[in-house]
Amino acid sequence: MELETLKQKMDEAHYIYDDTLATVLAVALELGRPLLIEGAAGVGKTEVAKVMAHALDRELVRLQCYEGLDESKALYEWNYQKQLLSIQVNMGSTDREKLTRSLFSDEYLLERPLLKSIRAERPVVLLIDEIDKADEEFEAFLLELLSEMQVTIPEVGTVRARSVPFVVLTSNRARPLSEALRRRCAYLYIQYPDMEKELAILRAKLPHVDDRLCAQVALAVQKLRSSEAILKKPSIAETLDWAAALDALGIRELTPDALRKTAGFVLKNSEDLALLPELEEGREAHCGGCGGCHD
Repeated sequence: MELETLKQKMDEAHYIYDDTLATVLAVALELGRPLLIEGAAGVGKTEVAKVMAHALDRELVRLQCYEGLDESKALYEWNYQKQLLSIQVNMGSTDREKLTRSLFSDEYLLERPLLKSIRAERPVVLLIDEIDKADEEFEAFLLELLSEMQVTIPEVGTVRARSVPFVVLTSNRARPLSEALRRRCAYLYIQYPDMEKELAILRAKLPHVDDRLCAQVALAVQKLRSSEAILKKPSIAETLDWAAALDALGIRELTPDALRKTAGFVLKNSEDLALLPELEEGREAHCGGCGGCHD
């Protein structure tokens, strides 16, 4: 897909992007390279895969990583109950070798996300989400798929991709990833959006919300993220939730009272909520209590 066509598709999905992001996506897609996206939690890494699935008109296959994830959850698993039932039914069979071979055929194979993505008749978008949460052993296991677009199943052998998926890996940088994995991927780092981009996202995703309120919400979120005291920085999704909540309440101006009533939509732990009075005092001291922050 050409760069301009991809940009048009992302515009249709109301996705706000810059030229660097669009170029990296287009080139990675053209070269068939997996794409590793790093950044803080909530900057929109997963959204990239969703938008690409929409732009390419492909199914999105998602593998959510976690500690202890292994092949049986990510690649394949045998349907042991069906195998045992088949053994009981064919106990009298004289051709034991044929029975054994049949037990490890497609009929008994349960596809997990990785195997499903490379055996699909049509190319898919494969999202390997939060790879940094998985163990290093699982990360090493992925290398064959990322470099050769194939996987190895001991009982079956090597399974090569019928169609090449567009692979997106995301990482919150909870732990360092191996150089071997990084070498196999194109790379993109996404930061929290600046004021202009955040406001553009609000306008694109919530066009019915008052524009002045969107501006106030975007500014407030920028202030919250810049505060070192805030432990959990608000994500883009939480910015959208907050604006939607204010609009649902019929609020058209982000006053201190409106902030206190709806803070649970943008701050998600008790420690950060407890800081609101201090942050409000600091804001009033900064502006001299003139109320100019509302404008």
